[in-house]
Amino acid sequence: MTLTVGDLLKEQGERLRLELVTGEKALLRPISVADLNRPGLALSGFLEHFRAERVQIIGIGEQAYCAKAPARRLSASLASMLDFPSLPCLIMTHNLKTPPLLAQACRKHGVPLLRSNLDTATLVSELGEVLESKLSSSVTVHGVLVDVYGLGVLIQGEPGIGKSECALELLKRGHILVADDAVHIQHRRGGVLRGSCPDPLKHYMEVRGLGVIDVKLLFGIGSILDRTRIELAILLEAWHSGTHYERIGLEVKKTSILDVDIPLIRIPVSPGRNLAVLIEVAALNQRLRSQGYFSAETFNQRLIDRMRSK
Repeated sequence: MTLTVGDLLKEQGERLRLELVTGEKALLRPISVADLNRPGLALSGFLEHFRAERVQIIGIGEQAYCAKAPARRLSASLASMLDFPSLPCLIMTHNLKTPPLLAQACRKHGVPLLRSNLDTATLVSELGEVLESKLSSSVTVHGVLVDVYGLGVLIQGEPGIGKSECALELLKRGHILVADDAVHIQHRRGGVLRGSCPDPLKHYMEVRGLGVIDVKLLFGIGSILDRTRIELAILLEAWHSGTHYERIGLEVKKTSILDVDIPLIRIPVSPGRNLAVLIEVAALNQRLRSQGYFSAETFNQRLIDRMRSK
């Protein structure tokens, strides 16, 4: 997704308390990365490793330096810094008075200069969240996303295998629906996959034989969630007698979504199997694994120790 400085100002100006100081004609400059940069060293003339592609945050320290640095030296540093074509914009914090040399350099190089009422820490936190949500890689997949015991579980499988019916049973057992049919997934910092529901489908489920139901109205506000971290994938598949299915659980399969690997469990579907209970147990078992306890390995080691002792 592309985002320009003008988009940021228009869509988030009120939330981030932004105003444009100069650079009206350069608002189409793109913002391509979610990371931010404090250009203290660049203002002093040291441009090695300068991350020009990031939004530059001018905090109290940078503003004080601009106010007191020798004019010739500061002008030269600003000229070098603002000469990078990939530099999207500068944002001053604390609503302090704009240093004249800074405004003059931005006008000369056609770089937008913005100002915010927020303090630096708050602006960095809020703006970072905004940019990450706008610029992170994402994908929409077919499936159901349910928060089970605080763990985001992505349920996938062929159409008609029973994904929505399984989610409905999980809802009745007190778990929380995030998305049905289409799951929007974003790759966030730290290898986190965040799943949510596209707006038109929020709170709705399609159940074959019943049609579309409003989960929020039927089960209450506590039954829905806007987003959750996806930590486990479940693949429902029709039972085939000749297919090998995991019996012990020593082998941990993975699936990759947006280059992030998460555990994958294949569950064969056949009459009489309570899929909701199986998924609950899978979620609890995954929580144990994430805390370092691997039941299958512990069981296997006990068997080995027992055989060795005889």
